[in-house]
Amino acid sequence: MLPLIFSTIACLFHNPAIVLKPDHLFDGTATLQSGWIVVVDGNRIVAVGPASTVTTPPGARTIHLPGCTLLPGLIDAHTHLMLQPYDMATWDDQVSRQPMAERVCRATVHARANLMSGFTTLRDMGTEGAQFSDVGLKSAILKRVISGPRLLVTTRAIVASGSYAPRSFAPEWRIPQGAEEADGEHLREVVRRQIRAGADWIKVYADTPHGPGETPRPAFILQELELVVATARDAGVLVAAHAQSKEGMRRATMAGVATIEHGDSGDLALFRLMAEKKIGYCPTMSMSEAYARYAGWKTGTPPPADIISKRASFRAALDSGVTIVNGSDMGVFAHGDGVRELELLVAHGMTPLQALHAATGAAAKALRVDHLVGRIQLGLEADLIAVEGNPCQEIGALRKVRCVMKNGELFKAP
Repeated sequence: MLPLIFSTIACLFHNPAIVLKPDHLFDGTATLQSGWIVVVDGNRIVAVGPASTVTTPPGARTIHLPGCTLLPGLIDAHTHLMLQPYDMATWDDQVSRQPMAERVCRATVHARANLMSGFTTLRDMGTEGAQFSDVGLKSAILKRVISGPRLLVTTRAIVASGSYAPRSFAPEWRIPQGAEEADGEHLREVVRRQIRAGADWIKVYADTPHGPGETPRPAFILQELELVVATARDAGVLVAAHAQSKEGMRRATMAGVATIEHGDSGDLALFRLMAEKKIGYCPTMSMSEAYARYAGWKTGTPPPADIISKRASFRAALDSGVTIVNGSDMGVFAHGDGVRELELLVAHGMTPLQALHAATGAAAKALRVDHLVGRIQLGLEADLIAVEGNPCQEIGALRKVRCVMKNGELFKAP
C-alpha cells in the first residue's frame, strides 16, 4: 500500500510533459522539417517526429508555435561574461578599476540576457582579472540561484610572463594581470591548479602583441604548448588557444589544441592543417568588427585593412573544410546580441543552414557536449528555442525569440 501512495504523491508533484508544435523544425544537423513536434518530459526529449506519428502523453501541456521554427538552443563557444562592451568601459578600467563584486553582478545580468536571446550553452573564455568567479557563476546557475545558460568555464586563462595587460605602467611596478602568467615547467602547475579550481577547458594565449609595436607574436615555444595540452589531457580536459598570428596558429595546431580562437592571419594551408588534425575554429568575426567600430569605422565607409584581412582569412577557412564553430567574443560587444556573429558568418560566405549548424550540432561536438545538447534528438537534454520565421532562409529570424527552454525548464513561452 505504501509504494502506491508514494507513487501517487510523486505523480502529483511531477511536472506534466510539454509538447512543442512549431511550423518548422531544424534538428541541429542540416535538416529542416515541417509538421514535426517534440515531446519533453522532465529534462529530456522523449519523442520527436511527424505529428501524425507521435503520441501525446496524457495531461501534457501543448505549446503551439505558429509561424515559428524550433531548433536546438544556440551555442557560443567564445564569450566573456565578466566583460562589458568597451565603449561603455575600457578593458583596462574593467580589469583594474571595477570591483570584482560589481563585475560578478554585471555577469549575472549578462547571463540572463544571453539565455533569453536563445543561447542556452556558452563557453566562457576567461574572467579577465576576475580570478575564478566564472566557477561560482556556473555553480549559481546550476543551483538555480540565477538564470543563465549552461556554462563551460576556463577560469583565468594562461599567458606568458610579461605578455599580457594592463600595460603602460612604470617598469618598477608589478601590476596584476588579466590572466595567469606562467612559463616553462611552471605551466604544468598552473594548468593543474586551474583544473582543480573548476576549469572545464584550459585557455592558453599562443600569441599576444608583446615586444616592440602591437603585432601579435608567438608567446610560447612549441614544447611549452605541448606541455599545457599534455597536462590538461591527463585530467580529461581540452585546450583552446587564442592565436591571431600564423606562427601562433601553427604552434597551437602542432601542439594538439582542440580549438583555435580568432585566427586573424590564417591562410588556406593553415586551415587545412587544422582540418586534418580535426581542430575547430572560432572566427570571432563580431569581435574584429566591434574593435574596428570602437576605433572609428562607420557603416557605409570602406572597411579598414584589418577587417579586409579578417574577411579574407574567414574565406580561406571556408574553402579549407575546417570545422567552423560559432564563437563571437561576446563581452567585447553587448551580451544578448550573440546573433550578430551568425549574421556576419552568413554575410561573409556561409549559408544560413551552415551558420545554424556552427551554433548547434557542430559547436556541441567541438565542445564535447554533443551527448547532451546541440541537436533535437530522442534522449538528449531539452535545450530548445523557437523563433518567429525561418532562420534556415533568413538568419536574422534568430532575433525574434518566442520560446526558450533549457534542460526542460521553460524560461520564455508565448
